[in-house]
Amino acid sequence: MTTETAREVRQVSSRGLGAYRGYRPPPGMISWALHRVTGLGVLLFLLLHIVDIFLVNYGPETFNELLFLYRHPVFRIGEIVLVAGLYYHAANGVRIILIDFWPQAYRYERQLFYGVIAVFLLAFVPTAILMIRAILV
Repeated sequence: MTTETAREVRQVSSRGLGAYRGYRPPPGMISWALHRVTGLGVLLFLLLHIVDIFLVNYGPETFNELLFLYRHPVFRIGEIVLVAGLYYHAANGVRIILIDFWPQAYRYERQLFYGVIAVFLLAFVPTAILMIRAILV
């Protein structure tokens, strides 16, 4: 190998490594994964809520003893995460409905995904501010 070809190989390989920005999944894949994760989060909350409501059958004392859990700061932060999951899941569900019932929607999948993110942020940020303010007071 000559000096010139070695220099060219070094330039190409360093340019190739420097240009690599990592794997970037398409928006449809990201929305699919987030939709599944938020759906599981909502399901877990519903299961916890069913157990919580079931405890009412054992009397108000048992139910009231469990209420300390809902006032704990970790649980309050979990409520904020739950609301974020609910908002995203609902907005993305509308996107999925549009894709299912509008034949040309696949052409606008990226724009619809960014629309979901915009709707999510517009709805969640004020709600999160109110919830965080309630925690700090």
